[in-house]
Amino acid sequence: MARVALVTGGIRGIGAGIAVALHGAGHKVAVNYRGDDEVARRFTEQSGIAAYKWDVADHEACKAGVAQVEAALGAIEILVNNAGTVTDAKFENLTFEQWHLVLRTNLDSCFYMSQLVYRGMKERKFGRIVNIGSMNGQAGQLNQANYVAAKAGMHGLTKAIALEGAKHGITANTVAPGYLDTYMMRTMPERIKQKILDKSPVRRFGQPDEVAHAVLFLVDEKAAWTTGSTITMNGGSHMY
Repeated sequence: MARVALVTGGIRGIGAGIAVALHGAGHKVAVNYRGDDEVARRFTEQSGIAAYKWDVADHEACKAGVAQVEAALGAIEILVNNAGTVTDAKFENLTFEQWHLVLRTNLDSCFYMSQLVYRGMKERKFGRIVNIGSMNGQAGQLNQANYVAAKAGMHGLTKAIALEGAKHGITANTVAPGYLDTYMMRTMPERIKQKILDKSPVRRFGQPDEVAHAVLFLVDEKAAWTTGSTITMNGGSHMY
């Protein structure tokens, strides 16, 4: 059954892969983005998926954005919280500004967006919330105390939503990817990429469409028994 889906941070990388997969599965899809209008324009042109601009770290902007999407497509039944940012620094050097920017963008946004669609999902007795976490939110990472804290918080928030939403037909799950072959990874120094690959039993980076495949399962009506779960996808790196 076709549903209305919204993917935050959806114009490139993991978000774009998820949005395209949802669209290909027959859902009515919208994506959110914050910054690059030209990338958004090209994404819409190539995919046929409308892109809406707002900052997910701003609660009022989220309210307005959700209202805009629902006015265009209908009530949001599938929400994928994918938007995020990084400002890496050693823990001892991490500034308040860096801490709060990442927490607002990666975790507060997940709360804002999920709560804005939750009541409608509850009324309709159906909802799918998928939060895109991270292997680093499970295992920790050097120079990423803010990012790790935000993603670990997202994993916990997912379970809390799952507990409250279960009796209303709402599921909430997390997908926690490792390192993916995206535009961000391609800008990393080769020595760093090789260190990452050396920890992976499959000796390669993941692909956005592999993460999208997991999301397609979680939003399916037949996945109603799967809630409060974390699907870890990292080529086995987390076993080390």
